[in-house]
Amino acid sequence: MGVTPVGTHCILELHGCSPDLLNDVLFVRDAVEQASKQSLSTLLNLTSHQFHPQGVTAIGLLAESHLSIHTWPECGYAGIDIFTCGEDARPQQACDYLVKRFGARRHSLRILPRGVTASDCAGPRRRECSGEVSLCRARN
Repeated sequence: MGVTPVGTHCILELHGCSPDLLNDVLFVRDAVEQASKQSLSTLLNLTSHQFHPQGVTAIGLLAESHLSIHTWPECGYAGIDIFTCGEDARPQQACDYLVKRFGARRHSLRILPRGVTASDCAGPRRRECSGEVSLCRARN
């Protein structure tokens, strides 16, 4: 029996970004909001923190999972993590958008399939991605 992933996990590394953009909490928050739209995901909640003397973390809770951006302005670097489940989400589109939005001079993207479908799992802790909001829910 083949294994079908329940989700896609994108690990995006951005290098050579503007330190000013990386240290702008409003810019980073907006990047999370726009990236969630680009990925065809539903942003449920957004939280962020401005570090001192520099750096920002912004995390978007998605109906499909999460999107996070962590910045190190002193290095011109942002570490981005996008995990989505369901068939409709397009996390790679969000990654393409974020490379451009942050003006990265170079980047790397790793794409990891995550989990298996509910039919490949046994017992009461099976998980499935379905429903109108594309939430991953435990199934009894």
